[in-house]
Amino acid sequence: EPLRLCYGDSTNPSQLLAKFGFLDESSPATFCKYIIHNPPAEIFDMGYPTGMLFYQNGGISNEVWDVLLYNELGKISLQEQQAFYQAHMMGDDATKQGYHNQYFSQTFAELQRHVNHILNEVEELGIGLETQVDQGKDRERHPRLPLLMRHNEFVKNTFELVQQNMDTMVS
Repeated sequence: EPLRLCYGDSTNPSQLLAKFGFLDESSPATFCKYIIHNPPAEIFDMGYPTGMLFYQNGGISNEVWDVLLYNELGKISLQEQQAFYQAHMMGDDATKQGYHNQYFSQTFAELQRHVNHILNEVEELGIGLETQVDQGKDRERHPRLPLLMRHNEFVKNTFELVQQNMDTMVS
C-alpha cells in the first residue's frame, strides 16, 4: 500500500499554499475568508472559522449563514443572539430556521458585502501581480508568482460562483 501524507484540511487551499508551497486545485471548497476580530467563544461552537466554506459549485456552508446571523444578531439584540445560539446548541433547527427567515435580508447583505469585498481585493492583487510579471520581475524576485496567481484565480472563481448563487436567491 502506498505511503500517504496528510498535509491538513483539504478545504483550505490557501493554508496549504502558505505552509507547504503548493496549491490543491482539486479542493471542493475554500474558506470564505470572513474574519471576526476578537470572536466570542460561542462562535467557535457554530463552526467559526473551520466550517465557514464556499464550495466550487457556488454553495455556501450552513456555518457561514449561522455565524453571520449570530454576528448580525449581536448588533440588534443580545437576547435574540443568545436565543439563536441556544437553538444551535440544542439542535433546534426549526427555531434556527425561523431566525434565518426573519433576518435573511441582514445576513444576506453582510455576506454580499463580504463577497464583493474579497472579489475586489483579489482583482487588485491580480493587477499588482500581473504588473510584476509584465515587468519581468516574476522569476528573479518572486519565483512563486505564477503559483500565487493560480491561487488567486481559484479564489476568484469560487467567489464568483458564490456571487452567482446569491444572485439567484434574490431574483
